[in-house]
Amino acid sequence: MKTVINPTYEALRTWIETIPQIFAQQGEVIYDERNQVRALTAPDGTKICVKRFHVPRFLNKYIYRYVRAGKAQRAYENGLYLLAHQVGTPEPIAYIEEYQHGGLGYSYLITRLSTLKHLHREFTQAYTPALDATIRPLARFAAHMHEEGILHLDFSPGNILWDSVDGEYRFEIIDINRMAFGRVSMKAGCRSLCRLCARTSFFDEFADEYAKARHLDPDQCRHWIHYYRNRFWHNGRKAKYQYD
Repeated sequence: MKTVINPTYEALRTWIETIPQIFAQQGEVIYDERNQVRALTAPDGTKICVKRFHVPRFLNKYIYRYVRAGKAQRAYENGLYLLAHQVGTPEPIAYIEEYQHGGLGYSYLITRLSTLKHLHREFTQAYTPALDATIRPLARFAAHMHEEGILHLDFSPGNILWDSVDGEYRFEIIDINRMAFGRVSMKAGCRSLCRLCARTSFFDEFADEYAKARHLDPDQCRHWIHYYRNRFWHNGRKAKYQYD
């Protein structure tokens, strides 16, 4: 077993190392599909979020151990990088990898439990006025991330946390094991927004604010956001979350 701990949380090492043994019995399940996510409380009272990644299949067991960093390691390291660039994400605490038959077994990402109470997914079923208030702040958040050379490869409603804190909208991104780093062009940035789900007018306003924040042409941003959005949702996909 391999355990890597953020030095800030070294005092929790003994407890953290027990997580593979206690994971299935303790805490509250907050997500349970291919991977499982639980909320736990550390002995010092820190609210913790633990994501257990499924066991990789076939050759991936060995690729993720010997060739390429596993998902938990990538998410942990990406989280530290994002915070260093003032991009919101739950603070990484540690990651754990278990090994079986020479390859990677279960792996665990441990972070602080976010204090933001909402997922952007709430807006995908029906329009609510709260969505309009988030458009420009979310556009600025995405623009800042892209200006910092950070591209989330699944910037979708289920991976964006948000809340209003003291009258200010705040955002955090999760599921960050799949990211790209480097210069983000206008087209690449606009393409990464295609998984967002909302009315057409949402994207018009979003494009204006995104372009303003990145000093880009708003008409070009609007064009490419709509282009990639339409291509994503109508190229063999069922747009079950879209509404106009």
